[in-house]
Amino acid sequence: MSIRELYDAKEGPTLSLEFFPPKTEAGKQNLLDRMQRMSALDPLFITVTWGAGGTTAEKTLELASLAQKNLNLPVCMHLTCTNMEKHIIDDALMKCKISGIRNILALRGDPPIGQDWSDLEAANSEFKHAVDLVRYIKTHHSGEFCVGVAAYPEGHCEGEAEGYEQDPLKDLPFLREKIDAGADFVITQLFYDVEKFLSFEVLFREQVSSEIPLIPGLMPINSFLLFNRAAKLSHASIPQSILQKFPPEIQSDDDTVKSIGIEVLIDIIERIYNSTSGRIKCFHFYTLNLEKAVAKIVANSPTLCNTLEEGEDENEEAATSEPEQDKEGDIVLEDALGVNVKNLINESRKRRRQSSNVSNISSELTSNRVIIGQRTQQGVGTPSRKVVVSISQGSGTLGQNATWDEFPNGRFGDSRSPAFGEIDGYGPTIKVGNKKAYELWGSPQKIKDLQMIFIKYLEGSIDSLPWCDLGLSAETALIQEELIQLNDRGLLTLASQPATNGSCSTDKIFGWGPANGVVYQKAFVEMFVPRYMWENGGMKRKLEQYGRAKLTYYVTDSRGNFETNLKPNSSNVVTWGVFSDSQVVQSTIVSEDSFKAWSDEAFSIWLEWAKLFPRNTPTNSLLRQAHQEYCLASIVHHDYINPDELWEILLA
Repeated sequence: MSIRELYDAKEGPTLSLEFFPPKTEAGKQNLLDRMQRMSALDPLFITVTWGAGGTTAEKTLELASLAQKNLNLPVCMHLTCTNMEKHIIDDALMKCKISGIRNILALRGDPPIGQDWSDLEAANSEFKHAVDLVRYIKTHHSGEFCVGVAAYPEGHCEGEAEGYEQDPLKDLPFLREKIDAGADFVITQLFYDVEKFLSFEVLFREQVSSEIPLIPGLMPINSFLLFNRAAKLSHASIPQSILQKFPPEIQSDDDTVKSIGIEVLIDIIERIYNSTSGRIKCFHFYTLNLEKAVAKIVANSPTLCNTLEEGEDENEEAATSEPEQDKEGDIVLEDALGVNVKNLINESRKRRRQSSNVSNISSELTSNRVIIGQRTQQGVGTPSRKVVVSISQGSGTLGQNATWDEFPNGRFGDSRSPAFGEIDGYGPTIKVGNKKAYELWGSPQKIKDLQMIFIKYLEGSIDSLPWCDLGLSAETALIQEELIQLNDRGLLTLASQPATNGSCSTDKIFGWGPANGVVYQKAFVEMFVPRYMWENGGMKRKLEQYGRAKLTYYVTDSRGNFETNLKPNSSNVVTWGVFSDSQVVQSTIVSEDSFKAWSDEAFSIWLEWAKLFPRNTPTNSLLRQAHQEYCLASIVHHDYINPDELWEILLA
């Protein structure tokens, strides 16, 4: 079960997969099903992330334990350590041992929510850096864990945030220190510039170690928006040659972007594997809890498709939408990857013959099912069972009705999705470095200062808020004045959209999805509202005068008090599209479940922001006061034929 031992024993190319704990219970169950399907890709191991400051510790331990128990794969659990109490580290390691987890990715991490850096610097903690955790595990749990660490092909991003140039040469001494402390393998931060990774790989071999496995981290491109955001958050440069593949006219068409992104990732893998003559043989996928893009990359990569050894499927019947057992006990899984089996496998075979010496490849296509992976019991080396993946969509929540991979990783998607919520599952963060935060937002000391920060964002004077790092969309210009007025009156707006009744899918303001479609959306706004304004100021009473056929709302506060004028467990579709040869696509959903999951994070970000300032300073006190005294309200206006009414009601 040691990743290092498995890596050293592996002769050919392989892969690994990262997942994060879903925000909802339904998402967790659907992720376990998804992980089971993706085990057919024959990963060397999987990793499970640990939220910032230990915010997902319980969920991480649960998911990692379930995966270790059910998937017959080595699980590597992330563990962050910055200023953590020793008993917390010991407890996590003990639970790993009980669950059979023997691999740890040792990371520095961030401080717990609600604590200040000044408090933590003064604390007498033996864990300040990742190397401290590596030493501790190797000293106090000798021989019990295989330990991995992180590396940064373009240099650590925190240095850049503090005004220094990213430079991998500056990081190498720290990486070498972690290796000397006993680290067994290295996984890199995501990147898209192959040349920078190859240069780093040479530096690593020459100055750090020629024996320790170096595993490149890759993030599939599922949408142009997330692609840019992930690169920005990771401080990963995007070569112009890649950006040119995504001209403006296709950036809103996720299917097209994803198809191009698959080719981009395949090219990255092939260049790395060939340029290093196979020295780099394991590729780590940051899956974002999504499966389609990863599966297509693996199946179509001349290098990685060699990990999929076809076998025979003796059951001639068409696959059903539910998992079943064939007569040999093989697991037949209905897949949600949505590609044509015969074309995919034939293309994989053709590429494989062109790029390698592998021969005598055969498989038996039956109906639209094919065996593309043969799992082996780790440490034994003999086949334990064949895993059959049908490359066709099934039905229900795991099949053709699931549009999770079309609109991934956002808080306005389906809360049942394993990918629902933050982009990477690491927990609430203001997503910029300290220096940048001070430059953007200064040191607000009065409520009026907060209002001006939100107004500057709407005016374009600053490009992000602690809650919003994607910038303004084109459609915001249509309601810009109304939003500015709301903020000027003390209502701090986070998310919003204007209504439209049947715009073309290629419209420069409202358009999304494939060409020749028609899109619709309701007006809605999400904002922080002073509690006195909601309760005593009459906002709640006024909204309820219109009835829930016209207006519906969710409201909560930092203590979890929740109100709505809808029935329990309700949801509202606020953006949808009609396209040829397709069911109606519902891309944006405001639901009770997703609102509650997001609200926890939204209120935590007030505290994250406050941590930038010492306790008892005016700014720290103001931000903590806002955390306590604001409500978070989400209001949907259902009469999309009347695009101005929501704003007229709120401003009246």
